[in-house]
Amino acid sequence: MALHDIVSPLPGTFYRRSSPDAPFYVELDAAVQPDTVVGLVEVMKQFTEIESGVAGRVAELLVEDGEPVDAGQVLMRVEA
Repeated sequence: MALHDIVSPLPGTFYRRSSPDAPFYVELDAAVQPDTVVGLVEVMKQFTEIESGVAGRVAELLVEDGEPVDAGQVLMRVEA
Protein backbone atom coordinates (compact mmCIF):
# COMPACT_ATOMS: atom_id res chain seq x y z
CA MET A 1 0.00 0.00 0.00
CA ALA A 2 1.16 3.53 -0.78
CA LEU A 3 0.88 6.61 1.39
CA HIS A 4 -1.06 9.54 -0.04
CA ASP A 5 -0.39 13.03 1.38
CA ILE A 6 -3.40 15.25 2.02
CA VAL A 7 -2.14 18.83 1.75
CA SER A 8 -3.60 22.21 2.55
CA PRO A 9 -4.57 24.08 -0.62
CA LEU A 10 -4.07 27.46 1.06
CA PRO A 11 -2.59 29.07 4.18
CA GLY A 12 -4.86 29.47 7.19
CA THR A 13 -6.02 27.63 10.29
CA PHE A 14 -6.71 23.91 10.08
CA TYR A 15 -9.69 22.48 11.94
CA ARG A 16 -10.30 18.75 12.40
CA ARG A 17 -13.97 19.37 13.31
CA SER A 18 -16.79 21.70 12.30
CA SER A 19 -17.18 23.30 15.76
CA PRO A 20 -15.48 23.00 19.18
CA ASP A 21 -18.14 20.61 20.50
CA ALA A 22 -18.41 18.46 17.33
CA PRO A 23 -16.57 15.16 16.84
CA PHE A 24 -13.47 15.08 14.62
CA TYR A 25 -14.15 14.49 10.93
CA VAL A 26 -11.71 11.54 10.98
CA GLU A 27 -9.57 9.79 13.56
CA LEU A 28 -6.37 7.80 13.17
CA ASP A 29 -7.09 4.46 11.42
CA ALA A 30 -10.45 5.73 10.10
CA ALA A 31 -11.55 4.44 6.69
CA VAL A 32 -12.01 7.21 4.11
CA GLN A 33 -13.35 7.49 0.58
CA PRO A 34 -12.15 10.06 -2.01
CA ASP A 35 -14.97 12.48 -1.09
CA THR A 36 -14.61 12.11 2.70
CA VAL A 37 -14.15 15.51 4.38
CA VAL A 38 -11.14 15.26 6.69
CA GLY A 39 -10.96 18.86 7.88
CA LEU A 40 -11.41 22.56 7.17
CA VAL A 41 -9.00 25.39 6.43
CA GLU A 42 -10.22 28.81 7.54
CA VAL A 43 -8.95 32.05 6.04
CA MET A 44 -10.61 35.34 7.01
CA LYS A 45 -13.82 33.58 8.17
CA GLN A 46 -14.10 31.58 4.93
CA PHE A 47 -13.94 27.82 5.37
CA THR A 48 -12.67 25.41 2.72
CA GLU A 49 -13.45 21.71 3.12
CA ILE A 50 -10.50 19.36 2.65
CA GLU A 51 -11.34 15.96 1.14
CA SER A 52 -9.14 12.89 1.30
CA GLY A 53 -8.94 12.45 -2.47
CA VAL A 54 -8.34 8.68 -2.16
CA ALA A 55 -9.90 5.63 -0.56
CA GLY A 56 -7.94 4.09 2.27
CA ARG A 57 -7.12 4.39 5.96
CA VAL A 58 -5.85 7.44 7.87
CA ALA A 59 -2.27 6.45 8.74
CA GLU A 60 -0.88 9.71 10.17
CA LEU A 61 -2.31 12.97 11.57
CA LEU A 62 0.35 15.65 11.20
CA VAL A 63 -1.55 18.81 12.21
CA GLU A 64 -3.59 19.34 15.35
CA ASP A 65 -7.01 21.00 15.52
CA GLY A 66 -6.65 24.81 15.43
CA GLU A 67 -3.05 24.91 14.19
CA PRO A 68 -1.91 27.38 11.51
CA VAL A 69 -0.90 25.79 8.19
CA ASP A 70 0.84 26.88 5.01
CA ALA A 71 -0.25 26.18 1.44
CA GLY A 72 1.12 22.78 0.44
CA GLN A 73 1.69 21.64 4.03
CA VAL A 74 0.91 17.96 4.63
CA LEU A 75 -2.07 17.65 6.99
CA MET A 76 -2.36 13.88 7.16
CA ARG A 77 -1.44 10.74 5.29
CA VAL A 78 -3.76 8.05 3.99
CA GLU A 79 -2.64 4.50 3.31
CA ALA A 80 -4.31 3.86 -0.03
